[in-house]
Amino acid sequence: MAVATVTAPENQTLATTARNSATVAVWTLVSRVTGLLRVVVIGAVLGPTYFANAFQTGYVVPNLVFTLIAGPVLAMVLVPGLVRAVGMGGMRRGREVLAGVSGWLLAVSAAVVALLMILSPVVAWTLSFGIPDPVVRARGWWLSMLLVLLVAPQVLLYALLHVGMAAQQARGRFALAAGAPAVENVILVLTVVVVGGYYGAGVDFEHVSVGVVVVLGVGSTVAVALHAGLQLFGTARVGLLSWPSMRWRHDGEIRAVTRRLVRSVGVAAWPAAAMYVLFTLAGSVPGGVFVVQLSYSVFYSLSYISARAVSMAVLPGLARAAHGEDGVTFGSRWRQGLSCAIVASLPLLVLLVVNCLPVADVLANGELRRVALIGPLAACLGVVAVAQLVSGVHDIGRQALFARLEDRVPRRASEMAFGVILLAALVGLLLPADGSRLVWLVVAILTGELAAAGTVLTRLRQVVGSERFVEWQSLVGAAVAAFAMVPVAAAMWWIQQIDGGGRLAELALLTLGGVVALGVYVLVLRVAAQWIGGRS
Repeated sequence: MAVATVTAPENQTLATTARNSATVAVWTLVSRVTGLLRVVVIGAVLGPTYFANAFQTGYVVPNLVFTLIAGPVLAMVLVPGLVRAVGMGGMRRGREVLAGVSGWLLAVSAAVVALLMILSPVVAWTLSFGIPDPVVRARGWWLSMLLVLLVAPQVLLYALLHVGMAAQQARGRFALAAGAPAVENVILVLTVVVVGGYYGAGVDFEHVSVGVVVVLGVGSTVAVALHAGLQLFGTARVGLLSWPSMRWRHDGEIRAVTRRLVRSVGVAAWPAAAMYVLFTLAGSVPGGVFVVQLSYSVFYSLSYISARAVSMAVLPGLARAAHGEDGVTFGSRWRQGLSCAIVASLPLLVLLVVNCLPVADVLANGELRRVALIGPLAACLGVVAVAQLVSGVHDIGRQALFARLEDRVPRRASEMAFGVILLAALVGLLLPADGSRLVWLVVAILTGELAAAGTVLTRLRQVVGSERFVEWQSLVGAAVAAFAMVPVAAAMWWIQQIDGGGRLAELALLTLGGVVALGVYVLVLRVAAQWIGGRS
């Protein structure tokens, strides 16, 4: 009788988790595609110029700075806090906590904006120091400084929009939170197109007017403002919108949230530092930064449409179970989340490992399209395919710990990952300055994720205690379904070798084959689940 009582809620929760994960994945995919379009349009309009380099780096400075303040860690810390506040004091208490955290975050962000403006000459120097002509470099420096001043207020806007995203996630709403970044991308694309049409395309600092910089800087800020407005609209729709307040000074619960946020800054900062180290070392190989940067982009894109989408979807439920000190429900939601994360990641792993060379051939464009780089890029993509699964397990593990208001182990995991990546990357300097070094640098990403995942899983094993830690039946079914995909993926690779068509045909074949392979995966997964369920 007890078994029947637990099984029904587990099945219902599993369906909810799968539905929410799919929602996050679909809308995140929309955001990622428009983000890729943004990069393509900026490159096409501004061209291979020093000004394009400065703008592409300068307009992301506020987002990078906010990542150092809070970034993705904000949702991990704030969502459990809001779930607990609503559970104890209703929506009114939830609004109070959100207002207090918002007030604290905006106060910190305002101070950072002021500091960024003061340091704008230094930031502008980093954007222009590589220009060889001293006259052009001087002009590039002050135009870059103007750009930094125009985009600096975006730090405040990023604080607001991330608070709005966390509020929606806490109430189980995911579509707008995941899809709204597409609006920011589209507005920026339109701004760049207008600049190209009115002022001309492909101009460098010698001919760039102040008007170009102002339009791009203001347009970028307006894009972020619209994004923030949508996230605040979503916050109002779930009933949590309120004016920021200074109550965090006198409210113990709010202070606890802000303290956890401060302690958890390293969770996001260390991966950013590791990325910078890898890019720096990749610069020792001609074209190396492009290969490692592209590998990072694929790594994060795959993670966010698979396992990380699951982790965002399960966090509110984990937080509610942890708040109620319900170990049985917490263990059940953890197993379901882990199973869904692996089920979502496995087909991407198989498709990319088997077809890493055709994918690399499609992605290698322009100056990157060299035989000496396509091979290493393919190897890097194969490593990334495995790394995205490990990263997903790491992410859902730390989400589960944050749901319990534990920040020490996730912080230690990020520190350990950084140390392992740094050590492995330095060892890579012993390799020849060619493709082998680049592949090793990407292997460093995988080793760091393995270390981090091992750290959080060890702690979660202790937390779950006597409860089952892994739902082996669902993982066996996923493994069987993934194995069934291999012939289809291999057929895609074989056809690519004998077809010899253009790159558009190659892309079409990869897309069609991917859809067929995913269909096989889903079909076999369902059959395996029914067979295993019947035997149990």
